[in-house]
Amino acid sequence: MKINHAFITVAMLGTAFAAAAHAADFDDTARVLYVSPQVEQFNHPQQECHTSYVQEQQRQSRGYGGSVIGGIAGGLLGNQVGRGNGRTVATAAAAITGAIVGDRLENNAPSVVERPVQDCHRVDHWESRNNGYAVTYEYQGRRYTTMMPYDPGQRLRLHVSLSPRV
Repeated sequence: MKINHAFITVAMLGTAFAAAAHAADFDDTARVLYVSPQVEQFNHPQQECHTSYVQEQQRQSRGYGGSVIGGIAGGLLGNQVGRGNGRTVATAAAAITGAIVGDRLENNAPSVVERPVQDCHRVDHWESRNNGYAVTYEYQGRRYTTMMPYDPGQRLRLHVSLSPRV
């Protein structure tokens, strides 16, 4: 049995034209039932820092200026007291006492220094972002839901394409 290829080609083209003739594309509108914004929460953590100052006692290096000045001042004052050997003893005792007092005044006074301390910690910073809208609409008695980048309002424009099942 011989198959006519031209006949098969014409038959297939005829079927395709018939299907295309029954297909329909048109625009229509649907009633929007509700719209739900799709909101996403996201975090932008930030670092916050505060500087405070703490007082610390700082140990100084030992100085000898107070001893020297105190000894000289004490010696001069001691020399004003008494006569003869008494003056010599008073001068020596006052010089020693002045040196001790001068040393204590210079070296025993605590030195307080303020030192900056930085305290940093992470703080959450939450923001909201709209990712679109879930739109539920009704068309030809059936409900559909789709995601859209905008709120369509009360009516939704549709592009309808119909074609027969083969």
